[in-house]
Amino acid sequence: MTELVYVGLGANLKSPLETIKLAINELTVLPHSELVGVSKIYSSKPMGPADQPDYINAVALIRTELTPHQLFSHTCAIEDKHGRTRVGEHWGPRTLDLDILLYGQHQINDEQLVVPHYGLQQREFVIYPLLDITPDLVLPCGTIVESLTKNIPLNGMTPLLSTH
Repeated sequence: MTELVYVGLGANLKSPLETIKLAINELTVLPHSELVGVSKIYSSKPMGPADQPDYINAVALIRTELTPHQLFSHTCAIEDKHGRTRVGEHWGPRTLDLDILLYGQHQINDEQLVVPHYGLQQREFVIYPLLDITPDLVLPCGTIVESLTKNIPLNGMTPLLSTH
């Protein structure tokens, strides 16, 4: 069965803009998958400790036949290829972070995955890029993503480049 999946991309170490561009290219070669769209690429303030560089963020839309856990395995492999470590402070700096934000209308909550992503409705660096791709997006819970912008300011987030 084919599903539409939104993947959040973020990086703030080494060459984050280049890393995000490379990761987007790597998503194009996922097995049994097709890259359908990519948001603008943004610069955003760190969500965690303020003594770290700004983030580069984007969201990709993928049509895939991979199961959620197969896709998670592939996104972890891409993170690992870019030097991602999973030790250190929560919300600390990282070379690459790939999050499965939405997997169709499925809701998943197990030891590996929480989909929709647990912070999706509170993060400007997720909401606005989602709207770049799908302006009328509705979450599995029925929330219209555009309605979230009323309570979530841009917080200094600025577009760096369009991927269209």
